[in-house]
Amino acid sequence: MSFPFSHPYNINPAFQKKVAYFCMEFGIHQPLKIYAGGLGFLAGSHMRSAFELQQNMVGIGILWKYGYYDQLRKQDQTMDVLFEEKKYNFLKETGIKFTIKVSKHDVWVTAYYLPPEVFNTVPIFFLTTDLPENDYLAKTISHKLYDANPETKIAASILLGEGGAKLLEELKWEPDIYHLNESHALPLAFYLYNKYKDINELKKRLVFTNHTPEESGNPKTNIALLDKMGFFCDIPQTEIKAITQTEGDTMDHTLAALRLSHKANGVSVMHQKTLSAMWNSFEGICEMISITNAQNYNYWHDEDLYKAFRNNDDKEMQRIKMQRKRDLFEVVADQCGEIYDDKICTIVFAKRFAGYKRPDLFFHDMERFEQLVNNKDRPVQIIWAGKPYPMDYAGIGVFDKIVDIAKTYSNCSVLVGYELRLAKLLKAGSDVWLNVPRITHEASGTSGMAAAMNGSVNVALPDGWFPEFANDKINSFIITPCDISEPDHVQDDLDAASLYNLLEREVLPMYYDYPHSWMELIKNGMKDIVPTFDSNRMAQEYYEKLYMSK
Repeated sequence: MSFPFSHPYNINPAFQKKVAYFCMEFGIHQPLKIYAGGLGFLAGSHMRSAFELQQNMVGIGILWKYGYYDQLRKQDQTMDVLFEEKKYNFLKETGIKFTIKVSKHDVWVTAYYLPPEVFNTVPIFFLTTDLPENDYLAKTISHKLYDANPETKIAASILLGEGGAKLLEELKWEPDIYHLNESHALPLAFYLYNKYKDINELKKRLVFTNHTPEESGNPKTNIALLDKMGFFCDIPQTEIKAITQTEGDTMDHTLAALRLSHKANGVSVMHQKTLSAMWNSFEGICEMISITNAQNYNYWHDEDLYKAFRNNDDKEMQRIKMQRKRDLFEVVADQCGEIYDDKICTIVFAKRFAGYKRPDLFFHDMERFEQLVNNKDRPVQIIWAGKPYPMDYAGIGVFDKIVDIAKTYSNCSVLVGYELRLAKLLKAGSDVWLNVPRITHEASGTSGMAAAMNGSVNVALPDGWFPEFANDKINSFIITPCDISEPDHVQDDLDAASLYNLLEREVLPMYYDYPHSWMELIKNGMKDIVPTFDSNRMAQEYYEKLYMSK
C-alpha cells in the first residue's frame, strides 16, 4: 500500500503538470539541517514558492544523518568541523522500503515525508539508507552531504536518482517532468531510459538546471568506476557511451545531462551566456535558456521594515534597522567578545567560502585595509561568515587566515554557523552586503537578493544576478570590474583597488555625510528587489519556460 500524501490545496490550473524536483540539498528552515549553501537556499525558496503558487510539484532529497557539518572553533578560534547526528521529529515515516543496486549489492532504502504544513512547502520526501537491514558501508551513503569519498558521493547520486525514481513508483505518483536541479541525481536519467527503452521518451520528461560554471561543480568521472558502482542502472557501457555521446573513458556529468534533457537552464542571464560559451561547441546538447534565481520574499523579507517603507516613515525604518543591527551585534559579542556600535557602517561578507568568491580580497592591499579599519572619521565594522566544504583545506585555510587577522582588530569579526538563522540576522543587521567574485565565475549569487529584502545595500561586482538588478548609486553600488583576461592574481589586485576606491570615495561618504541619500538607496533596493527577485516569479517561469515547453 502506498503512502498517502496530497497537496493541501487545489492545484492551480496554470500549474497542472506533475513535476518531481530532485535536489541534493534543501535549505528550507533552520531546524532541518540538510543544506550546504546557495543551492540549498535556492531549493528551499523554490519549494516555498511552489506551495504559494499551488503548483503540482513534489520535492525529492536525501535525509543526511549528520547534515552537512556543524562549524565550530578550535581553541585558537580557527575552524573545526563536527558531524553530529540530527533528529527531526517533524518528519513522518512513510513505511516504504525498497532496494537499489550499489556496487552490485542490494541496498535498502526508506523515505521520510515533510508535510507541507510544517514549513509551507510542497510535499517533500527524503531518502535514507540508515536502516538496520544495511551494513555500515551502505548506511554511510546518507550520512554526510557531499562526502569527500568519491565512491560515497557516487552512491549518493544513485540513491537520489534511482532511489527517487523508485520512490515515486512506490507512491504511484508518476511525474510528467523530472527536474534535475544540478547533475547530482544523473542516475535518474539512466533509470528512466532503462524503463522506457527510448531516448526520446526520456528526453521529453527530463529537464536540467546548472548552477555553476566552476569545474568542481561539474564533475567528470571514470566510466568504468561509475559502471562498477551501478550508476548506469545495468545499461551496458557501450550503450551509455552512445546515448551520452561520450568519447574516451571519462564521463562529464553536466554534458551528459545536457544531452539527455529536452531543455536546460542557467540561473542568470550572464550565467546562460557563460554556459553557452562552455558547451555550444559540443554536439547533441539541448536548448539552454536563462531563468534567474530568486529568493522567497515571504520567508526572507523584514515585514516591519517593509511596513514602515510602505508608510513612507523613514524615522521608523531607521529605528528598525538600528534594532536589527543590535540583534546581530549580540551574536558578534557572544562569539567574538567584541561590542559593536549600531551607528557605525557595518560591512558583511557572508557566503560559502570558495576561492572564486574571494572572501580575503580585502587583504590584497594591507596598507589600504589598515587605512579602512583604522579610519576614525568614517569608521567601519566588518563581519565575515561562511562554511567551506569540510575537506576543502584551501577554503579552511582562508577562513583561518581571516580569523587570525580579525583577532587583532576590535572592529573585525568572523562568525561560525552560517545557516539560515544567522543568514537572516546578517542580512538584517548589515549596512553593506559585499559580493566580490571573479567575473563570470558566479552563476547567480542569491544572498544579495535577501539582503536587499532586509534593507542592506549591495556593493558588488557585476556578476551573476547582479547586473539584472543593479542601478549604480540608485539601488546599490557597482564595483568597476577589471579585464577578465588578466591572470587571477592581477584581477585580485585590481578588483581590491576598485573596492577600496569605491568604499572610501562613495559608499562611506554617502553613509556618513548624506544619510537621506543612503535611506533612498535602501528604499530603492527594497522596492526593486520585488517582484523580479521573489522566487514566486522564478517558480512561475520554470513552469512556463521549462516544464511546459515542447
